Amino acid sequence: MLKHLSVFFMLVATLLANTAIAEPTPTENVRSSVEAVIALLKDDQLDRETRRDRMREVIEKRFDFRAMSQRTLATNWKKASDAEKQKFTELFAELIQNSYVSKIESYTNETVEYPGEKQKGRKAVVDTLIITSSAEIPVNYKVYLKDGSWQVYDVIIEGVSLISNYRSSYREIVKKDGFDGLLAKMEFAAAAENAADKNSLVASIEADPNNSDARYQLASACITEG
Repeated sequence: MLKHLSVFFMLVATLLANTAIAEPTPTENVRSSVEAVIALLKDDQLDRETRRDRMREVIEKRFDFRAMSQRTLATNWKKASDAEKQKFTELFAELIQNSYVSKIESYTNETVEYPGEKQKGRKAVVDTLIITSSAEIPVNYKVYLKDGSWQVYDVIIEGVSLISNYRSSYREIVKKDGFDGLLAKMEFAAAAENAADKNSLVASIEADPNNSDARYQLASACITEG
């Protein structure tokens, strides 16, 4: 009986060890998302809107926007109602995704390197370098382990924290205009980015009146906005 129990516990220990080994590292999770976005950028079969939608899907899976929102608002998060928290998280996610997608679309065969990571318990920082023809741009991802996956809760670009940057400006807006004022400014910013996209489509059509993709996307955007 004792022998059988010993064998059983050895099997359990082996399974647990294999599970621990199989768990992805922070760098592996970040790399998989970055490479998925780059693959979408290189896919010539996708039209612009489809590519953007799929990029946003990748970003949503890797970024924890609620955690990012909570850290951005800091003490103001506790003061906000559930409805305000939900609205802020939705708008913040939209702004971050639009900004990320717009910047990444300027990708021109730069390479991304992963020089290292620093892990402490369930939190880690994944170091990456964007290598261009003239510079190396450090972009570090702060992540934490959630449900077996490493989720991004802050991005440090050339030493500047995305969360700290937003926190500073949003704190001043809330202090001056209240939470409703902050939400209104965020909605305006999101609308402005969408307008910039429309201007880009208009420019594409003016350059090539037969650009059916741009014409379709512009018409769809106008219909969506009513």
